[in-house]
Amino acid sequence: MNVPNLRSPYAQIGGISYFPRMLDKIRLHAAGTLPQDYHANLGGGFDGRALSFLWIEYPALVERVKQGGSDEDILAWAVAQGRQPSPEEIEIWNDFMRKRGWNDEASERLAMRKRESNFESRDNIQTMFDYIDADEGRPVGKKS
Repeated sequence: MNVPNLRSPYAQIGGISYFPRMLDKIRLHAAGTLPQDYHANLGGGFDGRALSFLWIEYPALVERVKQGGSDEDILAWAVAQGRQPSPEEIEIWNDFMRKRGWNDEASERLAMRKRESNFESRDNIQTMFDYIDADEGRPVGKKS
């Protein structure tokens, strides 16, 4: 489903993939415009992985996002509260996240999601990030 103002999981801030999407989900939820289908994974799933990567807690991040500020401001807060990953750690994080579902333990879940969405014949959907983009109506392969 298309969700206005919800970025692709490929979007980056500070070189870190997925973090901008998590901020969008928090903002949309606070505004009451995040579809119900997304509520169950708030702070979990990929959000949980991003939180663990930065060593921050979801409730604290939600409170910080509600205070306002740019994505850059919020990322600066997050690394001050948690940790600043090295460039190598960010590279490893980005590669892990963007390949999730491709020949790993998430492959079965990706196949299930593709079946549920009638995307079984879509060979261009190779990862969970690709699936999310396709499901939300963005072109697959546009790593924006």
